[in-house]
Amino acid sequence: MSSSSGGTLLARVGQGLAVLVFVAVFASFVGLPVGDLVGSVDPLVVVGLVALALAVVAVSSAVEIVEAYEKEALTVLGEYRRLLEPGIHLVPPFVSRTYPFDMRTQTIDVPQQEAITRDNSPVTADAVVYIRVMDAKRAFLEVEEYERAVSNLAQTTLRAVLGDMELDDTLSRRAMINARIREELDEPTDEWGIRVESVEVREVNPAAGVRNAMEQQTSAERRRRAMILEAQGERRSAIEQAQGEKQSDIVRAQGKKQSQILEAQGDAVSTVLRAKSAESMGERAVIDKGMETLESIGRGESTTFVLPQELSSLVGRYGKHLSGSDVSEMHGAANGHDSLDSLDFDAETRELIGLDDIEAILGEIDEEAQVDIDAISESE
Repeated sequence: MSSSSGGTLLARVGQGLAVLVFVAVFASFVGLPVGDLVGSVDPLVVVGLVALALAVVAVSSAVEIVEAYEKEALTVLGEYRRLLEPGIHLVPPFVSRTYPFDMRTQTIDVPQQEAITRDNSPVTADAVVYIRVMDAKRAFLEVEEYERAVSNLAQTTLRAVLGDMELDDTLSRRAMINARIREELDEPTDEWGIRVESVEVREVNPAAGVRNAMEQQTSAERRRRAMILEAQGERRSAIEQAQGEKQSDIVRAQGKKQSQILEAQGDAVSTVLRAKSAESMGERAVIDKGMETLESIGRGESTTFVLPQELSSLVGRYGKHLSGSDVSEMHGAANGHDSLDSLDFDAETRELIGLDDIEAILGEIDEEAQVDIDAISESE
């Protein structure tokens, strides 16, 4: 805070004296002795000039111009009168003084401070405080030089806040330090008509020994993390490799099992087909032999014929076949095996081994047997 009219009267008087000195210098310059000039001038003229100078000084001291970003506190004979808003004002000359206040946001640097943290670690820190004058009257009447007062208060508050925290917090929780300092400054500065808009801690530096220890700790922590990451990577690689081998073993076992199943199914089908073929060939041989016997009997003179039981049984079985029975059922009853249709094969296996074509094969065999029976019937 400063006075724009401190020593206003002296300034105005000085201006009047400057005018008189200028007149004397001008007279000397033009070659007129000052004494002669004074002696030759009418005393009334001198009094008029002095009165004119005093009038100029009075007018200049009575006019006060306030800038747009300022307010000025006006005192008359040392008594506070009012605040002057931006613009031109007339004030009592010679007995008034004005004190300007900048109403814009102002920046106050907080010098570097040394503090001891809660865990006994020395640190140094500095900050910057942004303030604004909200009430110029209170800033004029309640505090002397509010800028210096705010700076001193911010210094003590910064040391107190740092001393109430641990070292790690002072380095990592900068926003919390700013908030606490601002909170501590708010109450006293409000009484002064000042608002603290923001507090920013610029640097917090631990002592050199503490900084070296922290660097070593950081290096050790980084090495530990690297070792952990490397161990985790090796563990994950081993797990993935074991899982891959497990999946490979499962696939090989499934393939082997499927191969065995297909092989067994193929053997079963082959056995059924061989049995069916052997049965058909045996019955055909019996029929051929029977036909030869019947032919030789027919060439004989006897009118009584005795047919072997096997031949009549065979003809009966073919007659049952002609009536709708399944030859594969007769084979199953004779050999104690289930029919081929009762085997449970999946669609892929049936297609692979041609199981769906077995019925067509059996049908062809039955057709050949039917042709032989029809030939026997026609020959009789």
